[in-house]
Amino acid sequence: MTAAENQVLVGKTYNIKTFGCQMNMHDSERVSGLLDSCGCIEVADPNDADIVVYMTCCVRENADQRLYGQASAMVSAPKPPSGKRVIAIGGCIAQRDGERIRQHIPNVNVVFGTSALASLPGLLSAAFEDHEKNPLEVDTVEGRPGFSTDLPSHRAERYHAWVPIMSGCNNFCTYCIVPYVRGRERSRTMESIVAECQLLVADGVREICLLGQNVNSYGRNIYGEPRFAELLREVGQTGIERIRFTSSNPKDLSDETIAAMAETPAVMPHLHLAVQSGSTRILKAMNRSYTREEYLALVDRLRTAIPDLALTTDIIVGFPGETEEDFEQTLSLVSEAGFSAAYTFIYSPRPGTPAAKIYDPTPHEVIQERFDRLADQVANQAHEANQEDLDHVVGVLVEGPSKRDPQVMVGHSEKNRTVHFQLPEGMSAEDAIGKIAHVRVKQARTWYLRGDVEGALS
Repeated sequence: MTAAENQVLVGKTYNIKTFGCQMNMHDSERVSGLLDSCGCIEVADPNDADIVVYMTCCVRENADQRLYGQASAMVSAPKPPSGKRVIAIGGCIAQRDGERIRQHIPNVNVVFGTSALASLPGLLSAAFEDHEKNPLEVDTVEGRPGFSTDLPSHRAERYHAWVPIMSGCNNFCTYCIVPYVRGRERSRTMESIVAECQLLVADGVREICLLGQNVNSYGRNIYGEPRFAELLREVGQTGIERIRFTSSNPKDLSDETIAAMAETPAVMPHLHLAVQSGSTRILKAMNRSYTREEYLALVDRLRTAIPDLALTTDIIVGFPGETEEDFEQTLSLVSEAGFSAAYTFIYSPRPGTPAAKIYDPTPHEVIQERFDRLADQVANQAHEANQEDLDHVVGVLVEGPSKRDPQVMVGHSEKNRTVHFQLPEGMSAEDAIGKIAHVRVKQARTWYLRGDVEGALS
């Protein structure tokens, strides 16, 4: 952007609201870093902000409704001290809808797509300069070279970092909008990813999460074949203490990757492996490219290689045409796979996807009843899985005080389980954040563990 455009933004306050996945969280950190570099100042309350940015997700319908409600409410919100406020919509809804967003949110001023983060300062400057005319500045151009990682970053936590390794998706699951708003698979070079991880380690980061719509196919478009297993091993050599990754598609999770997970000490013993359904018939209708039997065989190989693995998943209930028999197969797969947690969703049709065109006469009450049964089973398994940690010591990366009780600290264990504990006497919460606490588990609830710290935090 030009010096004149930059001058328009100097001193402007901003607030970012993020909806959706980890990739959106990362993009928000880049937007924040970009605005910081323009002389903007972050504020905690959107009512105090000259710039309010919504980073959006369109995977499920309720994300649209939340955006429309919150952004529209800013019309009646108190004006910031400057008297001018610009509303910017970014992310997947912005990419999907473009200027049509104004049909739902008349007060929006800027729309920038998933590939247009770098355009935001210029779009904001133009909107401020012509503020009285309520312009709509839009950039949803696809296929730009480079990655969001080329932009400055303002990380939410000093001890944790999101590291995108690729963007886009080639799978075209029939219910999913992601390939249409994030584009086709594009991988970063292994050298650039490893170099970024080395810089993060030098900056004090202890845990990184490698991001991609399908990390298991990393490298295919630049190396001719997936090289995620090799990438895991290379990142494991950077000195990083904890490695996590998401998302994984079962059809591309190779034995080489399983071996790399087992043999790289920094890779945490937790894997989120979305199954979506336990019925081969429904999986085929979803275009998931694996069967029930293939998924369970993959789980067997994972547990053989990593016996203490905590396995979590995503499940959709009510996909068009799902019968009671199909649903019962999902319930049985949840049991056989031994999931310790699951994100469960009622199917939400996304306009533009093949599944949205399928008529399904199943009453909502039937789908809701199935969903409730699944949720009960998942909760029972989560409670049972957490009992494994009773009276064991788990390493917890300390994230901060609990929202419900500031006297209680919270963090996540190696298996990504939420852990609550009291700080040792004389230690402040600020000093503890980003350290590893060794917690002996005394209580194992359904969704969290509670225990006592043993020894010093490291």
